[in-house]
Amino acid sequence: MAQIETELQLLKTEAINMWTLVNSQLSKARLAFLNFDKDLAREVVLKEKRVNGSELKIDRDCENIFALFCPVAIDLRFVLAVLKINSNLERIGDIAEGIAKYIIDAEKPFSKDLLEAIRILPMYEESVNMLEDTQEAFEKEDTILARGVFKKDDFLDSVNKSSNKILEKHLETHPEDVTEALWLLSIIRKLERVGDQAKNIAEEIIFYLEAKVLKHRHKLI
Repeated sequence: MAQIETELQLLKTEAINMWTLVNSQLSKARLAFLNFDKDLAREVVLKEKRVNGSELKIDRDCENIFALFCPVAIDLRFVLAVLKINSNLERIGDIAEGIAKYIIDAEKPFSKDLLEAIRILPMYEESVNMLEDTQEAFEKEDTILARGVFKKDDFLDSVNKSSNKILEKHLETHPEDVTEALWLLSIIRKLERVGDQAKNIAEEIIFYLEAKVLKHRHKLI
């Protein structure tokens, strides 16, 4: 096996490990949110340093591959894709940390009726699913699975769009819930950004495997 092939395989392994770590962060933040578990939320915050460290390591390894091997064709696309995916994963890690901090600061569990009305729990579950799908698509080099992420993002967008009116109506009869409503609205916005990051990742997987640039296209191939 050529040295560049060895380095690319090591880079792929690092990217998958980063994916697994970020997925764990997002999933743990979800459990902390569901169970109002402040200890688990604190764990998520503490582990954010590992996410940042992994991002820096992958960035350096990509730079070294560029400098030492001058990759071309699919190898070049792979390294470019990993570089961008790495950044997207780090941002999802930041989002998980942000949600965990809300749980740490909250004085009481969120209203179950309100959570159900705004559909935030199915939204959170779908965002985790999208991240898992991108990882599987990357590992298996499956562009069909990567494209499936785009459709799932439609659900996140619909929840995000409907949340304002639902919360506004709720506050008309429950003005005492204004702080809780604002926090939930912020979490919804964060989850919507998870969907955006997952879409970006899916686009990079398709770019790497098919040499097709989907960014900024209105109609996906």
